[in-house]
Amino acid sequence: MTSLVHKDLAAGIATITLDSPSNRNALSVRLLDELAGHLTWALAEPAARVIVLTATGTVFSSGADLKEQRAAGAPITGALPEIMTMLWESPKPAVCRLNGTARAGGLGLVASCDFAIAPLTASFAFTEVRLGVVPAMISVPVLRRLDPRAAAEYFLTGEVFDATRAAEIGLLSRAVPEEELDATVAHYAGMLMKGGPEAVAITKQLVREVPKVSFEEGLRRMTDLSAQRFTSEEGQEGIAAFWEKRPPEWAAR
Repeated sequence: MTSLVHKDLAAGIATITLDSPSNRNALSVRLLDELAGHLTWALAEPAARVIVLTATGTVFSSGADLKEQRAAGAPITGALPEIMTMLWESPKPAVCRLNGTARAGGLGLVASCDFAIAPLTASFAFTEVRLGVVPAMISVPVLRRLDPRAAAEYFLTGEVFDATRAAEIGLLSRAVPEEELDATVAHYAGMLMKGGPEAVAITKQLVREVPKVSFEEGLRRMTDLSAQRFTSEEGQEGIAAFWEKRPPEWAAR
């Protein structure tokens, strides 16, 4: 049976590719199972420092496999909640390289990644309400990214919007000309590889957690964390490398 998701590891970057263009990379149970398996591999693989999620064809993902849903006669979530959780909580930064358009459930994958880069030709829509359903599961990561006014506008109307607008409202990190897509993804991945792996993982967590606590509590916790990191093995190596004008140990991996 042909795989619907592929994996590759090169120069510290684990690339996971959705490869079901015949149904616009719809989130079938089998595709989601394979995606979950490859994400588990990337998280466990010591040589993988950055995860890049992409797809083949002209559509990143059309969302739920409606044919499969109808045949089942019952709601099917598959591994989507697990996958969004893995991406959101991954200690390794995840970059979504959108090869094109994304709709509905596919936008849950986009929002769960730390970075999302798409070509200017891509379009987006939360089409659920037009089918009489709601963007329920994907709202968990998406509403943590989108401007509240924009979230209400596009969740409630199902209107299609372009990549420039998607970047304006927080769904994308960058919208770039198609010919610049690979170079932009490589630029972000390269910058992420320069950070200490532990420091990157901790920083990803504090970006989410610090705004949830009071100013006073935040300062207390971050003062302790700062002291821990300056005295950590990784922190000491980074400082030594700076003074010795050499790349830190992790940059040579």
